[in-house]
Amino acid sequence: MSDRQALLQRVKRIVVKVGSTVLTAHEEGLDLAIISALAKDLSEVVRDGHEVIVVSSGAVAAGMKKLGLRERPRTIQAKQAAAAIGQSSLMWAYERSFVRHGRKVAQVLLTHDDLKDRRRYLNARNTLFMLVELGVIPVVNENDTVSVDELKFGDNDNLCALLTNVVGADLLIILTDTEGVYDRDPKHGGEPRHIPLVREVDLALERVAGGAGSPGSLGGMASKLQAVKKAAAFGVPAIIANGRTPGIVGQLLAGAELGTLFLPRAARLRSRKHWIFTLHPRGAIQVDEGARRAIVQQGRSLLPSGIVRLVNYSAKELELIKGLRTSQIEARLGYKHSDEVIHRDNLVLV
Repeated sequence: MSDRQALLQRVKRIVVKVGSTVLTAHEEGLDLAIISALAKDLSEVVRDGHEVIVVSSGAVAAGMKKLGLRERPRTIQAKQAAAAIGQSSLMWAYERSFVRHGRKVAQVLLTHDDLKDRRRYLNARNTLFMLVELGVIPVVNENDTVSVDELKFGDNDNLCALLTNVVGADLLIILTDTEGVYDRDPKHGGEPRHIPLVREVDLALERVAGGAGSPGSLGGMASKLQAVKKAAAFGVPAIIANGRTPGIVGQLLAGAELGTLFLPRAARLRSRKHWIFTLHPRGAIQVDEGARRAIVQQGRSLLPSGIVRLVNYSAKELELIKGLRTSQIEARLGYKHSDEVIHRDNLVLV
């Protein structure tokens, strides 16, 4: 038995992310044949005892078809309108395809605002658990109609990484229009070499993957690698593979040497820290060398004395106490809630 087969043999719960380039035909809207084939594949996987949560793009592309648009809308408002129009078509296509195999689906629309709030995060988690327990396949999508920032950055890739934590997945599969990751961009000439196994997503690989996605999508390979990196931090292996390969998910779970397998990080982040890791950065705090050593090498909390400056960070209290010793905080503010600016339990190193 190969290492890949041994790793995948332990998999029970899977998050499967399906990109727009898989689900849509050029200028023809949703590719119903592909969705039907995917439903058959996933239904067989569920019948074999696995649990599946689908993260699906495609709403904007489906809306473009209904509106008769040949190019992706350029304004946020137009993209949101296309998503609102196309989401019903996307779910209809999934429901029609899965019902042929005796499977029910449920629409779940989420935003990062939903998941950055810990209480709403746990509510979403409980709902997804109940759907899986009922034998229903959740089809999760970014709520594009209200998600302004997410529409700009193709965040279904980031969403699927966060969902590995939300549902406690054993594997993340990202289906796209390539056979996985290559050692160079085919568009730049030369013969690219397929990479079957990646032990760690490093800067060299990220540079190779840099760039935007296909015209019908927002996220390119770079955003997929970031998703894989976040899943790996939670101890979840990931595979990027070609979603147009017949029976791809079933083949992957059987140990077929397809796509690119990414190994998980040995030191797994706890669930709460992984949740913090996947949140959008809102600003930056620059620290001195002493604080850097304390945080990185000794696993300490961040104290105000180590802060040099703030970048896009609006905390007025922090501006007042940066550079001070903890014994000076109360004298400056008139009160003190804690010695730490960021406690180590709320700090994740990336």
